[in-house]
Amino acid sequence: MAQIVFGLASSHSPQLSTPSEGWLGRGERDKGNTMLYGTDGIHSNYEDLLARTDVNRIAKEITPQKMEERHQRNQKGIAKLSEALYKANLDVLVMLGDDQQEYLTDDNMPAFCVYWGGEVNVPGRGAAPSTGNQPLIGYRSDDQMVPTHPALGQHMIEYLIESEFDIGTSKFLNPDKGGASQGGIGHAFGYVYHRLMTDKLIPALPFMVNTYYPPNQPTPKRCYDLGRAIRNAMEAWPVQARVGVLASGGLSHFVVDEELDQWAIEGMKEKSIAKLSNLPRERLNAGSSEIRNWISAAGAAEHLEMELIDYVPCYRSPAGTGCGMGFATWS
Repeated sequence: MAQIVFGLASSHSPQLSTPSEGWLGRGERDKGNTMLYGTDGIHSNYEDLLARTDVNRIAKEITPQKMEERHQRNQKGIAKLSEALYKANLDVLVMLGDDQQEYLTDDNMPAFCVYWGGEVNVPGRGAAPSTGNQPLIGYRSDDQMVPTHPALGQHMIEYLIESEFDIGTSKFLNPDKGGASQGGIGHAFGYVYHRLMTDKLIPALPFMVNTYYPPNQPTPKRCYDLGRAIRNAMEAWPVQARVGVLASGGLSHFVVDEELDQWAIEGMKEKSIAKLSNLPRERLNAGSSEIRNWISAAGAAEHLEMELIDYVPCYRSPAGTGCGMGFATWS
């Protein structure tokens, strides 16, 4: 039988690929972001958020020195994840990520969707930005066709249906849909190929979770239960295979919420369904909603031990906008 032998999770924010001197520019663009939820869970515009923020505290978080130190920590976290991914010697990788109306749009938005077609297109990102005088570690700039795993996809769908998960399915990426992805797989999965899977291509099963869009966002407990069901599905697959599970996205953003991030990390490390179930739903919106992907990975890797490689709160504006970057493995 197949076994999940390794898990990993990573933030995928564009800020990871932005040199620190560009962070304040991203913070300026947050002034027009319509999806800002404060650490109090209140949906706000930038000015209202700024009025509720301890600007003196945040000022200490957005100095050039602190932002550059955090940028370097992010690059080290990505490099460690990439190294660990290849060291695990996987035959297949189940990738959990959200789609932000790149492929799944309002005409059909399933809570869970398995892609079980053939290879998929990963759009390139153009020339790699630099950090200081050094290029970013492991940055793919070209378009590429990457292998998926249709046989595992069919097995996964059938097993999860029997396990009472109503799974959406797709085996075709429509080139007329998808906005920026231009008929390719969404950015949550593209990040894996651009920054983590930069050497040998591991056959992968893209598993989309609707973290962003009400009203059918799955609850944290449902996400954990999904992860457990994915592990059971792998163990029922009559193929000898070393399987990894990966979560792409999170942690908190577009407002950094360190309390929420630590709450989620502790719940996953402790394998505490109660703690994860009690995550405040009003704070699991916008980018922070992607914590759900991590929770599913934690459920799938429940038999393994989680190691937090790093947690880096990356502020980029006086209102506390930015991203809580996380990098973790299960082994």
